[in-house]
Amino acid sequence: MNYKLLQVPDRKLKPRQSGLTMVMDKGLSIREVEDMLSIASPHIDIVKLGWATSFVTPNLKQKVKVYQDAGVPVYFGGTLFEAFVVRNQFDDYRKLLDEYKLTHAEVSDGSVEMPHDMKLEFISTLAQQVTVLSEVGSKDEAKIIPPYKWIKLMNAELEAGSWKVIGEAREAGNVGLFRSSGEVRQGLVEEILTQVPVDKIIWEAPQKSQQVFFVQLMGANVNLGNIAPNEIIPLETIRLGLRGDTFGHFLNDKTKKKWKLGK
Repeated sequence: MNYKLLQVPDRKLKPRQSGLTMVMDKGLSIREVEDMLSIASPHIDIVKLGWATSFVTPNLKQKVKVYQDAGVPVYFGGTLFEAFVVRNQFDDYRKLLDEYKLTHAEVSDGSVEMPHDMKLEFISTLAQQVTVLSEVGSKDEAKIIPPYKWIKLMNAELEAGSWKVIGEAREAGNVGLFRSSGEVRQGLVEEILTQVPVDKIIWEAPQKSQQVFFVQLMGANVNLGNIAPNEIIPLETIRLGLRGDTFGHFLNDKTKKKWKLGK
């Protein structure tokens, strides 16, 4: 940090298992990646090349190498994995990971109906090759998954070899964990937390109000994903109680009382 402030929560240091910020790259140029890393690299833990944007991104190998040279793991979105699987090209997908020297991969079933046993097999197989993140939840806003099933799916995928499970929200934050308005399904989140370790979950939270909710509920070191490049530093201020939305959250009671601050 550039200067000292008291009553600021401790942030886990990289490489970390909690407090992760997963950034969504939806088609940044190499120069934009370099600019983003120059200012926000300390706050970026992992980058997802959204859905199947990597298929049409020019100079992809050079772009991936920029991330890798900066020590920031990068991986292809789960929709690309699904696109390979439905075309019976899983082996080609595995070769692709090696070709781009990727250390992480996402397994999802948000766009296709996939038997869960099959998904678990994909996770188990890929976990022998790379670090696996698996996504739970549907991209179909009409498909409501009950909390007990979220819990069952998440725990099974962790047991199969996932490093982290991702709570689905899409890049807009309006499905899965959230209502179409972007409002958090609070009861769902709280029930998941009774059965799944908090540090094993990455909550997709592209909207500021969603980020504030998770920080207030779980603290500065909650894992958050689908963060836009221009929201990385703003998110860090939310985590530290240095933005109006969480300004009083980490201050002690004496300070709150003196300045008549709310929670």
